[in-house]
Amino acid sequence: MSRSGIVNVRMVITEEKILSNIEKVHRMINPKSKKQIVQFEDDSYFKDLIESIKAYLIEYPKKKNFPASVYKAAYDLVEFATNQFEENTKQIEGLIRQREANIASARVLKDILEVVQNKEEGWKEELKEIEEEFSEDVIEALEVIGKAKSDKSQNYEDAVKLVNARIVNLESNLHIEIDMERIEDRSKALSYIGIEVADALKLIPAPQEEEMQKLEEIKEEETVTQKAQETQQKELYEQETTFEVKPSLWQRFKQSKFVRAIKYAFKIRVVLDIPALPEGKE
Repeated sequence: MSRSGIVNVRMVITEEKILSNIEKVHRMINPKSKKQIVQFEDDSYFKDLIESIKAYLIEYPKKKNFPASVYKAAYDLVEFATNQFEENTKQIEGLIRQREANIASARVLKDILEVVQNKEEGWKEELKEIEEEFSEDVIEALEVIGKAKSDKSQNYEDAVKLVNARIVNLESNLHIEIDMERIEDRSKALSYIGIEVADALKLIPAPQEEEMQKLEEIKEEETVTQKAQETQQKELYEQETTFEVKPSLWQRFKQSKFVRAIKYAFKIRVVLDIPALPEGKE
């Protein structure tokens, strides 16, 4: 075997290894995957995979002859990560709105508790106005407080405890904070992919459309075969069967995806650090 033949064999092995690494990263960031990144800062395995992909893209000797299969896989990985990052951003926006709504509800509950405890005139009407906002057990507890003839009875004390506990839960938003931390950590991993892989990918010329079309046809045939073999499984790994070569992945990445989302993530961190607003202020 000639020396060039040996080099080609090694390159094929390297290409297969990188494709395998890209696939591993894809599975790690797939929200449907059972095994997802939990703590990005401590996940050296994930970072090593990204580093291997980045090194392959940067160090490949002849960029014009770069393997179309690797280019497509890396491109798909960045696009998938970008879309997932945007989904995470939407989730965080929703959690922030929910947290703000909970804090507002806590203020309302505090006010109505004071009204029924003092048995202010019209407390029943005020209670009726907010009965759709809170669960039945909270409304019943407020009614017990308002109708109680003594604030020393066990029923009265139990009702006050229940309402105060609900107020604390609404103000603390513990489950929301936990969800936000989890999503934020996953977003760090997604942005890491976008920054590292997309930055390296921009150095490589996009493969010709004909070559990409052939690759897609092969990919589609493999996909059909794989699905036929796995019809009894509960889930099949999602595979894209079409690929459109877009003019500038790097420009799209910089202008419309991660940069805005990362800036928004910093704003979210500022919001997270602000304590609950004092009563009486918006």
